[in-house]
Amino acid sequence: MLKIPAGRCFIALSFIFLVVNTEAQNITTPRTPSPAATVSQTIGISTVSVTYSRPAVKGREVWGKLVPYGYNKQAFGAGNAAPWRAGANENTVIRLSHPATIEGHPVPAGEYGLFFVVNPDNTGEVILSKDSRSWGSFWYNADHDLFRAKIAVKEVPMTEMLTYDFQSLSKTAAELDLNWEKKQFPVKIEFDVDAIVMANAVEELKGPVGFNWQGFASAANYALANKVNLPQAMVWIDRAILISPNFNTLSTKARLTKLNGNAAQSDSLMKEAVVYGSELEINAYGYQLLNDKDFDRAIEVFIINTQKHPKSANTFDSLGEAYAIKGDKKNAIASFKKSLALNPPEATRQNSEKYLQQLGGK
Repeated sequence: MLKIPAGRCFIALSFIFLVVNTEAQNITTPRTPSPAATVSQTIGISTVSVTYSRPAVKGREVWGKLVPYGYNKQAFGAGNAAPWRAGANENTVIRLSHPATIEGHPVPAGEYGLFFVVNPDNTGEVILSKDSRSWGSFWYNADHDLFRAKIAVKEVPMTEMLTYDFQSLSKTAAELDLNWEKKQFPVKIEFDVDAIVMANAVEELKGPVGFNWQGFASAANYALANKVNLPQAMVWIDRAILISPNFNTLSTKARLTKLNGNAAQSDSLMKEAVVYGSELEINAYGYQLLNDKDFDRAIEVFIINTQKHPKSANTFDSLGEAYAIKGDKKNAIASFKKSLALNPPEATRQNSEKYLQQLGGK
């Protein structure tokens, strides 16, 4: 047996350690030829992201050659019949911040391996696998599929580098498109946005957001605008009013009350809201009444605004418009003249003068 002197043994072991340690600490370098990418889209308050690698066509025949049709056995890994990895290198991974519905299938929040199948007749499948950390589709196992869904593959203009994109955005859904060469793989992703927002509001209102009236009011206003969870919206707006009775909180409760069929109580709440309202808030409410053709109440609200803000030319200009729309020429002319006497801003001046000219008051 060859013996190495103790000193030389230490040097040899140190050299081996240096080599191994150096190999384990390579610097980060650009990935070629299929660079990594991530694309994301917010739908409602939920996020979908896809992390993938982007191969290029480079003049190659892609479909049926580079990407085989159907399911194919891999040369490495588990040796199972596998779909296409929907990109290059590691698994293509789709991440969902909240539960979703993908191509009609319920999908819990989380991350999944994303795979596609393409056939010669442009039929295909999208597959979500519970395996998201393997390399490509070499360790694909059909037993770990969350779902498979049929899709129609589309013919599209040339895309040199494989690209994921989100299109056809709506309040609750988007289409995730894989585009490569001249094919597109479309996948519909949907969220129950209102339910997600309401559930999130419950949690947020347990934290700092719940220590101010704005948090409860914004939750109630969302529920009101989207007509969801209205009993809870009433609880929220009552909490907001308890913290701060103001035009915003009282008018929101008025609208909720009217939606519940109690018009008299709604009117009473709006009268209370006007007491707290700023010039702009009262003015906006007056125009809302005008749009609803409730001319008498609109005039009543605009008069209150002139009384609260007697030096504002804009309040008298708005009151003049209400009188003019109702057909009360005399009071309209008087209101516009009062507006002009208060040295109005240019836009207000032009509006008052225009109406006066139309009414024959100037």
